[in-house]
Amino acid sequence: MDITVRLAVPADAPDMAEIHMRSWEVAYKDIIPAEYIKEKNATRPALWKRIITDENQYQYVIQKNGKIVGIMCVVPKPQDDVGNEVSELEGIYLHPDYYRQGIGSQAMEFAYSKAREWGKKVMTVWVFIDNANSIRFYEKCGFITDGKTKTYDMGKTMNCIRMRKNL
Repeated sequence: MDITVRLAVPADAPDMAEIHMRSWEVAYKDIIPAEYIKEKNATRPALWKRIITDENQYQYVIQKNGKIVGIMCVVPKPQDDVGNEVSELEGIYLHPDYYRQGIGSQAMEFAYSKAREWGKKVMTVWVFIDNANSIRFYEKCGFITDGKTKTYDMGKTMNCIRMRKNL
């Protein structure tokens, strides 16, 4: 399987929006209210067009045999202050047609190598506590919960846990 991960360029924005929308519809179907998903998805094309500029440093596309099948954001410094040795996976989304093919695991290896390039020793990721599939995926990748939590309002209160992995 030929999986590559590369920095996103402006021409990728429509594919990135499409993957983000389809992934939310499937991955969060019974977790986030459908109306909220619909509202957020309506904003995705404009959002990705705005985010993906020539100056992009942290948004990546995941390709299988040259076709964009996923998106990922890895940043050297998390939004929450957890120390200089920590990087964060802000998100990884695959098109549902490409779930459970090992693509996400391969993309995570890219994320770890990126973090190591930045001199980081730990990676964190925030996950909805109700998202059992994602929690299992991150556990399979070696992440453990670290006890930190936060909430979002997404048409209902959404509780998140932070997971971390030593690199």
